[in-house]
Amino acid sequence: MKPAEINTRWKELQDRIAADFDSDTPDIKVLLFLIGVQELGKGPQKFSKRQKEELMHIATCKLFSMMGFYELEGLDQDGWPHWKLVKPIPNYTLLEQEMTMKSLIINYFDEILEP
Repeated sequence: MKPAEINTRWKELQDRIAADFDSDTPDIKVLLFLIGVQELGKGPQKFSKRQKEELMHIATCKLFSMMGFYELEGLDQDGWPHWKLVKPIPNYTLLEQEMTMKSLIINYFDEILEP
């Protein structure tokens, strides 16, 4: 996707999530948290600050696994997924990082949400 298309689709996704959750427009961190909760598979619950950070890490690994950078190692005794880096992630510029993350998040939600 080109940057203009990414930004258009990103805004549409933000609007949809805000409407679905009756909330403010979510930023990247909020969407990473939602993906982490989805990937954990235990449903909504109270999470500590550390767990929220771990959920965002799970989401980042899941997204980058779509590009072949991570693969799922398995689940720990508490059912939390663990990922391993299988090839180095390129040194993206800040704009490239943002566009890559937005694009991956859009693709993730495209797969799990009905049109």
